[in-house]
Amino acid sequence: MDQESVVMEIIVNAGEARSLCFEALAKARKHEVLAAKGSLKQAKECLNRAHLIQTRLIEADQGEGKVKMTLVMVHAQDHLMTTILAHELATEMVAMHERLLEK
Repeated sequence: MDQESVVMEIIVNAGEARSLCFEALAKARKHEVLAAKGSLKQAKECLNRAHLIQTRLIEADQGEGKVKMTLVMVHAQDHLMTTILAHELATEMVAMHERLLEK
């Protein structure tokens, strides 16, 4: 797979994960905690795919600059990193909604 396709796979998977995280938050606000957890699970699967691709790029580079760095590559990495954070925060927020509903 060429580098452009690899980068787009990271962006697509991270983007899907991000959408699912915000979908989970919307469901949690509606007291649909089980559905929210389902969305978070799907988001994690997307993140795992994106992270696997990123890991392959890192392995190919071997810290020697073998992988060409482009603005789109930087964007993909940034998108992935912020989506990982969004997933972590959404997971905590869904858990808080769940605890509030238990009371």
